Amino acid sequence: MHLGKRARLALLSSISPLAIFLAGAAQAAEGDANVTDVDNLVITATRRDSTVQDAPINIAAQTGEKLEAAGITDLVDLARLAPGLTILDQGARGDNQIIVRGLNANPLAGAEALNNDGGGTVATYVGEIPFYVHLKLEDMNRVEVLLGPQGTLYGAGTLSGAIRYIPNRPNFSARTFDVRADAYGYAEGSGVSGSVGVTFNLPLSDTFAVRGSLDYLDDQGFIDYATVVKNIGVSDPDPNFNNPAAVAANLMRVEDANTERTFSGRVALRWAPTDALDINLTYYYQDMDVGGRQISSARSTVPVGRWESSMRVLEPESRTDQLVALEITYDLGFAELTSATGYSRYEESGQRDQTDLLIGLEYSYEAFPAFTAFTLDVTRQTTITQEFRLVSTTEGPVSWIVGAFYNRATDKGESREFTPHYDAFIGTSRPDSLEYISANDDTLTEMAAYGELSFQINPNWQVTLGGRYYHYELVTNLATDTPLYNTSQGAAPNAIDLVFVPGGQDKGGFLYKFNTSYKLNDDMLVYFTVSQGYRIGNSNGVELCQNPLPPGQNICGQPNELEYQPDKTTNFELGMHSEWFDRRLRINGDIYYINWEDPQVLSATLVGLQPITRNAGKARSMGLEVQMLARPNPQWTVEATYSYINAELTEASPNLIDTIVPPGFQSTVIYLDGAPGDRLPGSPEHQGTFKVAYEMPVFGDDALTFSGEVIAQSNVLSRLGGKGGGLTLAGFAFFNFRVTYDAGDWTATFYVNNAFNEFAETGVRRTSLYNQVLTDSGGGDVNVRSYFSYVAPPRVIGIRFTKSFGG
Repeated sequence: MHLGKRARLALLSSISPLAIFLAGAAQAAEGDANVTDVDNLVITATRRDSTVQDAPINIAAQTGEKLEAAGITDLVDLARLAPGLTILDQGARGDNQIIVRGLNANPLAGAEALNNDGGGTVATYVGEIPFYVHLKLEDMNRVEVLLGPQGTLYGAGTLSGAIRYIPNRPNFSARTFDVRADAYGYAEGSGVSGSVGVTFNLPLSDTFAVRGSLDYLDDQGFIDYATVVKNIGVSDPDPNFNNPAAVAANLMRVEDANTERTFSGRVALRWAPTDALDINLTYYYQDMDVGGRQISSARSTVPVGRWESSMRVLEPESRTDQLVALEITYDLGFAELTSATGYSRYEESGQRDQTDLLIGLEYSYEAFPAFTAFTLDVTRQTTITQEFRLVSTTEGPVSWIVGAFYNRATDKGESREFTPHYDAFIGTSRPDSLEYISANDDTLTEMAAYGELSFQINPNWQVTLGGRYYHYELVTNLATDTPLYNTSQGAAPNAIDLVFVPGGQDKGGFLYKFNTSYKLNDDMLVYFTVSQGYRIGNSNGVELCQNPLPPGQNICGQPNELEYQPDKTTNFELGMHSEWFDRRLRINGDIYYINWEDPQVLSATLVGLQPITRNAGKARSMGLEVQMLARPNPQWTVEATYSYINAELTEASPNLIDTIVPPGFQSTVIYLDGAPGDRLPGSPEHQGTFKVAYEMPVFGDDALTFSGEVIAQSNVLSRLGGKGGGLTLAGFAFFNFRVTYDAGDWTATFYVNNAFNEFAETGVRRTSLYNQVLTDSGGGDVNVRSYFSYVAPPRVIGIRFTKSFGG
């Protein structure tokens, strides 16, 4: 068990309080009428109203009020809800990868190009619409996290799970107006961050209502970009760092550069003209502007601190998400019909420091003493989804669900790399400084039919069979060009020649599910599930390399680099939902075993280092998950989660892990084999949370609540098996504390997150093998800065206020 010292202390310290609280629960169980029962939240994860305890699946759920009370405000925080769920905190600029039960074979590096899928193994839903967004969790009715494939219940296919954001719907009977405000500061930042928001609900008749919300977040950041060049292509990015005058002449410091300014809003119309018909039309909008990466370059060749980046240019990014959702339910008498139509648009643009990648191509870019390169990336995604679902409502031993799903998504993007003034250095003229350009135009069309049939053999025992047939057609077009090189060979100074290479896949398949559960008594249910999940494949959009390679700059693929196949999981799970001591203690747990066929792994082409995906051999994950909630008396609440994950390759995977043999970069690339027993990267073997809350009445009906929470995990591998120079990220523990005053119509919360200012690395780009110092044409040093780590936020101290009007 490889836990850090603070993480070990955190987990050990939870044992004694837990024993005390459980003993108190046992004593209180003898008919104390003043002791509150454990809440039973109504969920719809199984497509029928149920509770977590009655649903024979692995699910964690929380109401919007409890999300607010716990300070869970975004996607990263959701990992605290469900054991087995890992969300890599890479800041607002990163694509925060979602990993379930260790199903990840990729290095823990943030996406260099633009991305918007959370890793692609988990489906995220907003209401009834599959839609991935870094959604701010305001005005939520609840959030549900389902572990394991859900393709027989939901339209979007999933490899390992689903997350459902369920906003509050318009209410026909209450006219309300809520306001909220938050102010906080980082231990490593200098500014005061904050957010403000409002929510209103306006019933216009007994059958028609409108609800809306607006929120604005202004996060001041805490990462300094310490080595930004003053004049790209003119200033020396690598002056003598021991000479303050040389540094000041060429570089500038931008403090707290990883800012985030996000405006989000939602307006919903609801019309229920009859008891049988309910129509909801909702528009979601979120605009996010981020100032830079949430990284530490302390591991690089440049002398910077833990909370500093050594990138040469600022790396801002903007994202805009829009979703129009039309959700209609109609009671047919024998079944409920649901139609869910979604239209979404996602637009993103960003800038990145690309200097190190170009140096790694070994075309002598580093010879230019002022060499600095950057990219401008843009992408636009448009998605149309339609789902129809029938859920039986008649009484009897047989119940069923059938559904059909259609998805059409288009993705158009472009990335341009610029090398200002490098053209003059090599004796040519390229006024736009465009060194490289790539463009893609992809269309995915997916259709699926799914369903489940359940048999209630007796009042306690049920059996469910499920299936999903799917088919997808993916059409891709990728084009690349090297304008600067072409100009140096006689092409026009502004010439761009993009020739699109077609690719794609056309595949289908069938997945199955078996589930059975048995109620041992009113407070204990056991279940067993076998289910399958999948993720689509694709072509990599690169041309086959010629043999021999032509002279000049080449970007091409070997025969095994042109395409990757879908991957598939088969999950076996045995679980239990139980309540004890007159429902003052809840313990839910499960053990699981997952076979993973053809895991998809990010890699790069041998020639040109073009990002691609390839398939590994088989892998497996097995482990256990436990959730506990105890209320020994009305004042005390104790919550805990724990997960153990053992995920590794089970089959040899030749030439899977790319690495280099210094000195050198592209010319020294080698591929290492993945071997059975190699641990998968990205997830800790041990992960847990422990929270204690005490509520006391004050001034009549008001309440004062004190809570403390620890979130701990063991170490994580950054690369498969730790090979190829991979880093083992140390385990860590965060301690969070909150004090809340609740006066009914208003609340005020003082909070401290990461109270001991733990420095925690959550991901790594490249490896220490890239820490090389080259020489430019004047004999000066050129520091390669590929190696840096993503970090979690430092200590945060803040206060949040909410006020409700009406009711």
